[in-house]
Amino acid sequence: MAAAALVPGLALAQPGKKPPKPPPTAPTATGAGSDIEIDDPNQPKQPDTPPAGTGDPGAAGGGGICEIDPSACPKGQDINAAAKRDVAAEVYAVQQIYALRYHRFEVQPGWSFSLNDQFVSHLGPTLGINYYITNVLAVGLNGTFYQPFNSDSDFNFQNRRATRIAVPLTEYQWGANLNFTYVPMYGKFAGFSNFIFHYDAYVIGGVGALSTRPTPVIDPDNRNFSFKPKVAFNAGLGLRIFFNRWLALNLEIRDYIYNEQLENLQIAATQQQQQNPDTWFGENRITNAVQAQLGASIFFPFSWEYRLPK
Repeated sequence: MAAAALVPGLALAQPGKKPPKPPPTAPTATGAGSDIEIDDPNQPKQPDTPPAGTGDPGAAGGGGICEIDPSACPKGQDINAAAKRDVAAEVYAVQQIYALRYHRFEVQPGWSFSLNDQFVSHLGPTLGINYYITNVLAVGLNGTFYQPFNSDSDFNFQNRRATRIAVPLTEYQWGANLNFTYVPMYGKFAGFSNFIFHYDAYVIGGVGALSTRPTPVIDPDNRNFSFKPKVAFNAGLGLRIFFNRWLALNLEIRDYIYNEQLENLQIAATQQQQQNPDTWFGENRITNAVQAQLGASIFFPFSWEYRLPK
């Protein structure tokens, strides 16, 4: 094997370092100018070709600057930490309301029944109509028809006959009210596996009239009462569970507060006095008629369009 010859003035190139420039070559004696001076500023300069391992980090033949100086290249965990520090923006997702109530009519058919009268039941169909001025505030009317559905239990009748003890009872004819509704709560829950139910809860209150009369139980042979409307205030709570955007199940509990005139517990001494209507009535009493209503809520129109700000 032939040994490599050392050329005077040249040093061996070391990996990762640029070789030194050769010394300028003197011009020939003949002055032909066949040799070009390297440092001549008038001559075009050739681009330097970097040796392997010092160029593009992705080029073949080496790892680039990251191999020479590892501290110059950030690590993956350092990049992630820096990204977390720099990106501090928060993103909020607001879902559009599933059942919009704004400027819609609500019709509430249902069935009403009493909760706090253990001696007589006040049942009847009910109907309510509400108009939502805003998405949470509505004004409306509701009415209930009781007369054919009032029922006195047979136990009360038999007990009165056996013990000669009775309590005054009241019969309802109809009720009508002007109401204001406020909806402070809206949400949803999952049911039946993947089905999502939307619901809202509301408070309701208003004023109206309730037509009632005493039921003759003390002296039914001589007393015959007539219905008279009375001013009634009401307040209650309600819950709606939506099946779609216009149909919901409605459950409501409301307390009707009015002044009831009860039957007189005393019977007049003479027949003529017993037939006098002035002797039929007893004391006046503030009465709380707590009613529960189960029905449906139907919203009109059935659909709507969201108008988003531009």
